[in-house]
This record gives sequence, structure tokens and C-alpha cells, in this order.
Amino acid sequence: MKKICYMPGDDTGQDLMKEALKVLNAVGKYELVEAEIGYSAFQKYGTALPQETIDKATEADAILFSALTSPPDTISNYRSGIVGLRQKLEMYANVRPCKSMPNTNSMRDDIDMVIVRENTEGMYSGIEWKEGDTAYAKRVISKKGCDRVIRYAFEYAKKHGRKKVTVVHKANVLRQTCGMFLETGKRIAEEYPGIEMEDVIIDAMAMRLIKHPQNFDVIVTTNLFGDILSDEAAQLIGGLGMTPSMNYGDEHALFEPTHGSCPKYAGKDVVNPCATLLSVAMMFDYLGEKKNHENLSNAIYQTLSEAKVLTKDLGGTAGTSGMVDEIIKKL
Repeated sequence: MKKICYMPGDDTGQDLMKEALKVLNAVGKYELVEAEIGYSAFQKYGTALPQETIDKATEADAILFSALTSPPDTISNYRSGIVGLRQKLEMYANVRPCKSMPNTNSMRDDIDMVIVRENTEGMYSGIEWKEGDTAYAKRVISKKGCDRVIRYAFEYAKKHGRKKVTVVHKANVLRQTCGMFLETGKRIAEEYPGIEMEDVIIDAMAMRLIKHPQNFDVIVTTNLFGDILSDEAAQLIGGLGMTPSMNYGDEHALFEPTHGSCPKYAGKDVVNPCATLLSVAMMFDYLGEKKNHENLSNAIYQTLSEAKVLTKDLGGTAGTSGMVDEIIKKL
């Protein structure tokens, strides 16, 4: 029996996790282990990432995470639980599929890209300090970090039959850090002659992603650039409520919707469950449960296509639980 460590997090994150567990219970038997993370954990333990949570995550076959609430700015010693967990378990690749789905306000019907974002270093290294009236942050780019995330992007393209990898950088200005990232991309591309490699400067990429999103296949980039581009790409397919993700490492993987916890909607049964359930489908694929992956993906697609039971953001009148119940009926 597969062990899944689930982390509800905060506010609507807890609501969505209840719905995700309904799906898990509908498709099979799993050993489900709950772990605390986020602002609610910080209020109880003084840390957003308790050691017990790290231990439970380490022992699981997969981690299912929901969403976190950021604390007030007056709390200066708060450190993101999810960023810390990614670093602790070396889940170095954040993988975000962005694909057009019916009845989702997608900008086009032919978008099908995957953004692979470096997940453990870059501008999110966590190294910041002040000297007088000036604040600093250290951008950390390592050869190891570049190599493993870019190699993962090419391996992902190879495994899933994709034909092009776009390496996004700013090497014309950030010559050492982005220069290393770009040179690593060129070197690794030589090992994959069947896959086209192109490199695009980040500001041009932001424009091209809006102008011709259908032209991109697999995109790989650094942490901050990937954070921004993936949200931009999400809007092209209907918003963050439609965008799942996987945090991948060589030994661990965590699955989560890309949106936040929307505190004002907590307990109101109104938020879109698709990003959460599509993340569950990605988890099934990672666990080798191909049938569950295909069945859940198809059930979500059918529910969207019929447009009879959708949440308000998708133009419907159903609640979160009602839409999830409809998806479960179609499994």
C-alpha cells in the first residue's frame, strides 16, 4: 500500500485537501498520513516546517500539499514552509503543465506546454541581509543546480515525446549566473540530438509567451524567472485554478496546486478544485498508477466539457464539493 503524506496547510488549502482525500478514497486504498505546515503550524510550534513534518514527508511514497497563507509583515522570523521543504528534500524541479481545457477562459485551444523551474536556489536561496539603509539578497546558481534541472527538462521531453526545450535566461546582463545556466543548457542539449534546443532572454520570453504560446513545448529556467513565467502561462489557460504542479527530486516528489490559500474564501465551498485534482492526477502518474491518472484526468476533462457542474470562476453555480462529487461520479 502506497503511503501518501498530505499537508492541508492553511485556509482554503484545508478545504481543498478534504476534497482531494475524497478522490483518493474513491479510487483506491492508501496509507494517508497528515502533516502540519504553514502559518497555522507556525502559530502552534514557532516554525512553519516542524521536524515531524519533514520526517513524515521523507518516509512517504509521495507528498500531497495544498496551499499556505502568508503571515503579517510584522512577523520577521517567518520562513516559508514549502520553500524549506523543497530544499530539505532536494526537490529541485518544479514542473507546471499548462494545457488548454474546455470552458476555462483559455486564451487559445492549442496551448500545451510544461514549465520546469529550478526549485532550490537562485533568488530564493534565502540569503538576505541589511547594511545600513541598503538591503541585499544573494542569487545562488550552482553547476549542480543547473545540470540537474536542465537535464530533467530534456529527460521529461524525451519521456513524453516532446520535441523542443526552451532555455530561458538573462545571460546578456547576468553573465556569471545566467551565463552558467545557458552554457549548461547548450552542453546538455548536445546529448539529445532528437530534441530542438532554443534559448530566449527572459524579457523577450515574457512577450513571446503571450504572443505565441502555442509555439512552446518544454521551458526550463531559473527559480525567480520560472515563478513569474509559470503564473503568466497559467493565466493563458484560465488562471491558477487550472494549473497543477509537481516538485520533483531524485528521491521525493510533492504535488500541489499553484495557487495560494485565498483566506477570504475559506470554508465557503466556492474555490475551483481543478488545480488540486490535476495535481492528484500527476501524483498517480508518478506512483506508476497509469489507470488512475488517466481516469481522473478524463473525468476532469469531461466535467469541464459538459459545463453543467462548474464553480463560479468557471461560469457555473456549483460549489467546490459539488464539482468534485461530479468528477468522482465520472471516475
